[in-house]
Amino acid sequence: MAVIRWEPARELQAIQQEMNRLFGSAYPQGNGANGATASRWIPPMDVAEDEEHFVLRADLPGVEETNVNVELEDNVLTISGERKSDTEERRDGYHRIERAYGTFSRSLTLPEGIDPEAIGASFSKGVLEVRIAKPEQRKPRKVAISVGDSHSVIEGSAS
Repeated sequence: MAVIRWEPARELQAIQQEMNRLFGSAYPQGNGANGATASRWIPPMDVAEDEEHFVLRADLPGVEETNVNVELEDNVLTISGERKSDTEERRDGYHRIERAYGTFSRSLTLPEGIDPEAIGASFSKGVLEVRIAKPEQRKPRKVAISVGDSHSVIEGSAS
């Protein structure tokens, strides 16, 4: 009797390939203007934080800054835009297109109290950086407590 070693990574890869095949046939991609396949793509993004800001960096190579939108609505920050195809139409021969292009949209829910005026964005070398000032932390306020009918006051703090 032969012993076959079970490899969970191989099983997961097989499941992922099957899911990709199923979704690929269920949601076919449309054709672009020059016969190439257009698609939605998701740019990679890092979110970090320092003492005063949340900092978001998104890689947007090949995207013009005029094709990028940064919007805040109801504490949801949305970055959207489009990377246009730069391939030329070819009638003879074959060519291969592997770089994704098309529209993209990423949304993040921000903490309560973010000031929309305290959000800044810059675009350099294909990287969008959005800096979001952290909201002011609410500090506990001391509340004076009077005792009975007397006018003596006990200092206390509100939580």
